[in-house]
Amino acid sequence: MKREEFKVEVCANGVESCIAAQQGGADRVELCAGIPEGGTTPSYGEIKVARRVLTTTRLHVIIRPRGGDFLYTDLEMERMAADIAVCRELGVDGVVFGCLKTDGTIDVEKNRYLLECARGMSATCHRAFDRTCDAQQALETVIDLGFDRILTSGQQPRAIQGMDLLQRLNRQAAGRIILMAGSGVTEDNIRDIRQATGLNEFHFSGRESQPSAMQYVNPDLYMGRPGANEAALDYTTARRVRASIAALLD
Repeated sequence: MKREEFKVEVCANGVESCIAAQQGGADRVELCAGIPEGGTTPSYGEIKVARRVLTTTRLHVIIRPRGGDFLYTDLEMERMAADIAVCRELGVDGVVFGCLKTDGTIDVEKNRYLLECARGMSATCHRAFDRTCDAQQALETVIDLGFDRILTSGQQPRAIQGMDLLQRLNRQAAGRIILMAGSGVTEDNIRDIRQATGLNEFHFSGRESQPSAMQYVNPDLYMGRPGANEAALDYTTARRVRASIAALLD
């Protein structure tokens, strides 16, 4: 493939990862907090500084008030709409969200409301799509709603496992919407995913563990999940972004 024939989006867990993604040649970042929960809406300050440092890479922001399911209350919808308004105020290029109904179908009313809030910005339906009960029907609904793209692993834990469905969905979409492969995409499998599915957009984190600068760490205390390695920080590296892009080039 030629570089202009595909796009890569980096799942960035902070401004440091945004900078590395841009240095590595990413087309876009999806800025997220709460990575262990699958991504939640980052803070105002994180978005504002990311917007300042991203001069050549587009900035998309996940709109997800919590981890867990994608069934949202009216109060949660109010917060999501307010977060989209903040993204607009800060000059964000796009937002990423998805709402489901209790039966595992796309919630047309709630997604339409958020799409109206996001009018003028790019809109991606995130991996809520992977929890729908009928992917082919969900695809048609998301297309009808007017989303620009869908981030999906083919309803499997990793995109490499969902390649058959990704290929079928890409054929069904027939150019009416962009399908972007994500979850477990690395420099080692991105080319295989491209060849098996025909997709031209890819989403990955490209993170590497970096040791904390702390000289003392209390071994008996955890700020989060017990047993987690809190003496290291995970950030996207330009090296891994470049490697993933290189793997797609002819």
